[in-house]
Amino acid sequence: MRLYTQQQCEEWLAQRTRVRPGQDKSLPAERFEYPNEAYRFFPIASAIAHSITYRQPSLLWVTEWGIWPSSENWQLYYKLRQTYGDFQLLQDAPGHLFLEHESEDLSTFLQLAMLSGWGGFIMTEANYVNVFFSHDEYMDFFTQTPENLSEVRPFFAKAESTS
Repeated sequence: MRLYTQQQCEEWLAQRTRVRPGQDKSLPAERFEYPNEAYRFFPIASAIAHSITYRQPSLLWVTEWGIWPSSENWQLYYKLRQTYGDFQLLQDAPGHLFLEHESEDLSTFLQLAMLSGWGGFIMTEANYVNVFFSHDEYMDFFTQTPENLSEVRPFFAKAESTS
């Protein structure tokens, strides 16, 4: 994993001639609410990290934090970042670039972001499906091709049916 500043995140998108999900209102999108139980977040985060990335680099860009302070575990987040040898603050380096072999790491950081009540984006190199995740506990999946959205529905159906 590599940590990126906001400017580096913008450059990563620009190099791929891309915009953040939601900026292009013409893209097909589908919204899914987070499950009510936090223990169901990890299966969703894992499914996203292992399926929409197509074993290519993906950028997890946290753009919202501090909205629900009682949900944030800064100790856990910064200790996790330190395992990568990084000591920057989230506000200084909000981008997390995961390489193709780091899908487990992506799922861990995404789960932590969901639990912390943060918002942001998952932008994939594949550009098959990209995600906006909200501090208001939902995810919007964006794609160029509406048929691609049918592949994300099972993540949430399975999470809701799991006890």
